[in-house]
Amino acid sequence: MVNKEKAKESIRGKLAGLILSAAVMIAGIYAARFIGILLVTSGVLPEGSASPVSGIFTAILLGILIRNGLAIPAVFDAGIDFAVKYALRTGIILLGLRLSISEALKLGAWGLPLIIACISTGLIVTLYFTEKLKQSNRLGTLIATGTGICGVTAIMATAPVIKAKENEISYAVANITVFGLIGMLFYPYLAHFFFEDNPVKAGLFLGTAIHDTAQVTGAALIYAQLFDAPETIDVATITKLTRNVFIIAVIPFVSYLFFRNRAQMNGKTGTELPRWYKLFPVFILGFLLLSVLRSIGDATAESGGQAFDMLTPEAWQQFHSFWSTFGSTYMLGLAMAGVGLSTNLRAFKGMGITPFYIGLIAALAVGSVSLVLIALFGDFVAV
Repeated sequence: MVNKEKAKESIRGKLAGLILSAAVMIAGIYAARFIGILLVTSGVLPEGSASPVSGIFTAILLGILIRNGLAIPAVFDAGIDFAVKYALRTGIILLGLRLSISEALKLGAWGLPLIIACISTGLIVTLYFTEKLKQSNRLGTLIATGTGICGVTAIMATAPVIKAKENEISYAVANITVFGLIGMLFYPYLAHFFFEDNPVKAGLFLGTAIHDTAQVTGAALIYAQLFDAPETIDVATITKLTRNVFIIAVIPFVSYLFFRNRAQMNGKTGTELPRWYKLFPVFILGFLLLSVLRSIGDATAESGGQAFDMLTPEAWQQFHSFWSTFGSTYMLGLAMAGVGLSTNLRAFKGMGITPFYIGLIAALAVGSVSLVLIALFGDFVAV
């Protein structure tokens, strides 16, 4: 009888925490959309732009405000923790449907090396300065993946592998969001200054130098409308989605570096390294599987007129679009609302401003390498 009561109490606690996380997520989504509408109506962004501030980021902020401004009863904690762990993994897996590996091939033999060079720059510079400035390896790893690959999504995919703390996740997301926003507003003009009358080069630059997918799209729209170059949107989008594909390889790699460095710092070289399959967690395998599924569906729809001989191209488009949006918007939003609701502002004490400087240096380094390489080799890329 006692066990049944405990089980009921546990279920009620999880439901309460999940409902609270869902409410914060929904508020964050609508707040982000409202910010986007304000930016469009005020003329900062062109018509058709999505909000450059993700619902995930605003959900984190709202969660932090609620956690630190109100006394949340302990009964909510189990559900909040459940959202952070399981909604996060589900969201990352479903994101695989957003990425078609065949899209990457459109950039050809020259486009991929440019992207790899920019990703490598983001990772190397961030991790180097994290070590030199004696900052948290976990936080540095999160900022590195966010800068190098795909912003907030990469941070969230890396966090559970290296067991990052909630305050480190929140700090890294804020870091990436700030510099991504600055890049979105400034880089279209920089692209035009360096690559005037060459929309392919401009699109390559915007797609490699700006962190988050929504921010890349916003920057490409700004460029397209200011300089009458609509093809820039296609090039920037393909470039950014190709960057995102590398999450499959980079997350295990940076996780390995993190555990290796921690082992060396503890004087236990090799003994603390987890098994290889723990560096390549199940949810990343799920992400890869759905990405392959998306690629096969696209290929069969294009060659045979029906995806998997079952769905029309329109139905297939609706299917993968619905589930990838559900994952990126709702599942990841639920998880990040939980992160915010778990974050105590007192935990930020001692973290200081230095990690923001590291994020700034990394963003500038990626942008500079992107400019130089595109200037040298951009003429070889055709989309």
